[in-house]
Amino acid sequence: MGPDLAEIADAAKALEGAVIRTPVLALAQARWDGILPDCAGVTVKLELFQQAGSFKSRGALLGIRTLPDDQRRAGVVAASAGNHALAVSWAAREAGVDALINMPRSVDPSRVAGCEALGATVMLHDDMAAAFAAMTEAAEAGRALMHPFDAPHMTLGAATCGREYLAQAPHVDVFVIPIGGGGLIGGMGCAIKQLRPDAEVIGVEPFGADSLYRSMEAGEPVKLDRVDTIADSLGAPMALPYSFGVAQAHVDRVVRIDDAAMLQAMDYYQRILRITAEPACAASLAAILGPLKDDLAGRHVGIIACGSNISLERYAQLMG
Repeated sequence: MGPDLAEIADAAKALEGAVIRTPVLALAQARWDGILPDCAGVTVKLELFQQAGSFKSRGALLGIRTLPDDQRRAGVVAASAGNHALAVSWAAREAGVDALINMPRSVDPSRVAGCEALGATVMLHDDMAAAFAAMTEAAEAGRALMHPFDAPHMTLGAATCGREYLAQAPHVDVFVIPIGGGGLIGGMGCAIKQLRPDAEVIGVEPFGADSLYRSMEAGEPVKLDRVDTIADSLGAPMALPYSFGVAQAHVDRVVRIDDAAMLQAMDYYQRILRITAEPACAASLAAILGPLKDDLAGRHVGIIACGSNISLERYAQLMG
């Protein structure tokens, strides 16, 4: 299930010149001694340097570019607390399409400002449920709905990231990928498993937002009663059929981490690499330092740092 290698290659070609071929870095600096797991090596893909700060820009641009003319004229609408909102705002500007972004009032003000700087109209709502309701209403009125993860173009965009990572680091044999709604891990896993079937794909979720973990156990998409994590970019309250099906087909297992582990990983990124990571950006690192630490002996480990959309004020608040 999911795009085949020809579709992924075509998508990657279509994105050339618009998105960033984000770098990979071997975590071989002496400062990591005694911190990283006892494995053959750890490589990180710095997808936080992507357009608008996350992998979501890949899929958002693919989706908007393929809209029929009448929907392009009507504009697009999205609901998001951060990375997807910024990605849709950027992609809409690139494609010359009007964007309406619905966000909860609790969102980091820097993300609102970022969307507006990219030309989007931002509407604030009491909570995420109200933002999604407003998105649905705007879509019913004619705007094209840009779902944050349960859409083929989002999976395809993430697949170009997986293809790119494997080309840059062909030695990696286990990939540890964060999970929000499942679009990133489904797309990356789809590409990785087709190109290297023996590679292991492991997902990581916060305990307070573990919809894919529970869905994999149940064998079908489940909805959480509540979301409770500092990683708002990983806070999808449910798994949905398409993205769950792709992930189920290509993900070997999912592990869970607590918020404290993400804070610790954020601190390592800041102290060692001078990267100011949002919690979701640090999730892969937190997983290999925590629940996976004893499972990686002899393995070439690939993690991803994705998500740089956090203000210094919010960062200080979390770390303080």
